[in-house]
Amino acid sequence: MNAQPTDQSAGVRAAEKAAGEQPVLRRRDVPGAPEDALPLRGIAYIELYVGNARQAAHFYRTAFGFDVVAYAGPETGVRDRASYVLRQGGVRLILTAGLGPASPIAEHARIHGDGVHDVAFLVDDAAVAYAVTTGRGAKGIKPPTVERNADGLVVRATVAAYGDTVHTFVANDGYRGAFLPGYRARLIPGPRVGLHQIDHVVANVELGKMNEWVDYYARIFGFGQLVHFDDKDISTEYSALMSKVMQDGDGRIKLPINEPATGRKKSQIQEYLDYYQGPGVQHIALLTDDIVATVRALGTHGVEFLRTPGAYYDALPGRIGTIDENLAELRELGVLADRDDEGYLLQIFTRPVQDRPTLFFEVIQRKGSRGFGKGNFKALFEAIEQEQARRGNL
Repeated sequence: MNAQPTDQSAGVRAAEKAAGEQPVLRRRDVPGAPEDALPLRGIAYIELYVGNARQAAHFYRTAFGFDVVAYAGPETGVRDRASYVLRQGGVRLILTAGLGPASPIAEHARIHGDGVHDVAFLVDDAAVAYAVTTGRGAKGIKPPTVERNADGLVVRATVAAYGDTVHTFVANDGYRGAFLPGYRARLIPGPRVGLHQIDHVVANVELGKMNEWVDYYARIFGFGQLVHFDDKDISTEYSALMSKVMQDGDGRIKLPINEPATGRKKSQIQEYLDYYQGPGVQHIALLTDDIVATVRALGTHGVEFLRTPGAYYDALPGRIGTIDENLAELRELGVLADRDDEGYLLQIFTRPVQDRPTLFFEVIQRKGSRGFGKGNFKALFEAIEQEQARRGNL
């Protein structure tokens, strides 16, 4: 299911000349700019393939505060899988498990563990999106398919991305059902924690592959490069990585792409690649409007976060300046803070959400900043390396 990226295009090379923390102009901000041939309206949902969907749904509901809102499985006429739809604000996750050992879903979970299979994009016309992307060189996985029931119709089509990850185009305007045809409403509320939107979705790819996938998103989806971090920005005494952040023309979808860099010991990216058995989604960043309240609630529900070295907070007042939050509370909870020319942000990272050290989540609050916490990279890396050392993988 791997797509085949090609050499870097002139468009990406031009974007790289402007690398740094300078956002690209959004198409709508440029007078006379041509209409986008592939307008994306945002992330429709993220689907995880898991070993046990019912248990995973219970975990994400009780720990992360998601509501279970829909279900598909044998009881709804779906014979090969069980899927639970979780919702919190504008975030939608699908947790899907195969129902037999020969299922490709079960095989995905066997190889990768629980992990993201599909980062789906909401579009006006899935057939057009599929035609445009496959015409630009994307590998088609599933051609446009009409799914219909008494509540209306949905059209979906899927193309390949890095590793076994895919992107599904979803056109569902006017659909009145619980989620999609084949799903039945099933409401099990979760506790309120204040998460409300996906901020960005981060991919890890192999050494030397980052620029190929940057080119892929530029060439196939029309994305632009927002930020570039090299191994001087993201490194410690032991390990390093490089990262480029790609975004769609209107800035609704942000997809950072990481690759490992050479270091004295194994980087967190290489550890991920080893345990995930290839490239995939490393973490999902979720927005909150009150990170202190959200982190307190998540901690109460059993979510475990990376711990930041105490010296980080000793230097924080001089680096971050005046902020609305109480610095003692940030220290207590392990929340990181960073400032740029547009404001500041607050962020914290969970430990991996399964036994394999692969997928984790970020909780982020933006107070004007559109950055990614460059000033926190060293502290974050040190915290991750502490975890790697405990696992014997540093």
